[in-house]
Amino acid sequence: RPPFVSDPSFNTRESRLNFPPLYAAVGIYRLLTDPKLFRPIWDKVRHGAQRGIIVGLGWTVLTFKIQRGFVRFFLINSPRVTGLSHDTIFGYSVPFDIVTYATVMFLSSQVNMILTFFLSRNLRTAADRAWDLTVQSRGKGPDFWGPYVEEWQVPPQVVEGGKWWHKWVSNRITRIVIRKVLLAPLDLYPFVGILISSWLKSIGTARYLHRSYFSSKKMTPHQIALFMEERKWGYRVFGFTASLLEGFPIVGLGFRISNRIGAAMWAHDLEKRQHLFASGELLPLPPQILPLPDHDEIELRPQGAG
Repeated sequence: RPPFVSDPSFNTRESRLNFPPLYAAVGIYRLLTDPKLFRPIWDKVRHGAQRGIIVGLGWTVLTFKIQRGFVRFFLINSPRVTGLSHDTIFGYSVPFDIVTYATVMFLSSQVNMILTFFLSRNLRTAADRAWDLTVQSRGKGPDFWGPYVEEWQVPPQVVEGGKWWHKWVSNRITRIVIRKVLLAPLDLYPFVGILISSWLKSIGTARYLHRSYFSSKKMTPHQIALFMEERKWGYRVFGFTASLLEGFPIVGLGFRISNRIGAAMWAHDLEKRQHLFASGELLPLPPQILPLPDHDEIELRPQGAG
């Protein structure tokens, strides 16, 4: 660690900050192993989850054969349109039955909608509770979150609120249209649709998961845009990982909770780093100079919209 930094956990924390997707795994681990998090969250969603599972199982049992017949008749028998046949996808052999796979994908999406209906408001409340309980578990109160501190000598030019297409893709209605309409046919192909939609939603998802962090620090829209731009790829890969996990049918509902826990853990580490800059133990970072042949050089710094 730098010589003026007294925090003995600095190196460990920095290694985590260098790989933000790790916090998604941390969130899953803490949700499953920490009873102070799991029990109050489960108490909030238990009754809705139980009712949703019963209805979902009943729907699956009653309609599986009907939906399998639909898949076989309309999709498998139209290979020029869907690229599917009984044992291949676009001519490539796969080690599982295509008809059964496509039917399971259709049904899992429907069961996911049933569970979401029964959980609804309680799921959002549980996610907010997950953030609060995680912060409390770190022994931090409201005074832990300090004002924004710039960490670069030359900050980037930014557009408040993000680029227009980030806001468009982040809109809830737009996400539904993209996922349920535009990308719905891709759900028939293993992981294709979920990978594309997760990448499109990555920045918006990351911003949403850290909205409590920005609010606790009382950051302005400009400061939020600057903070995220300086950590653009960190936010993108974390948001992609979180969106990917939440995109899986049924289990993705649980990942909505664990992602809030992971986001809170990430916010805690980011805030500890902000404290070091505020106290002067770390100084604002200068642009990096990359030497090139013929005595030329390139200045490397956070790149914004300017």
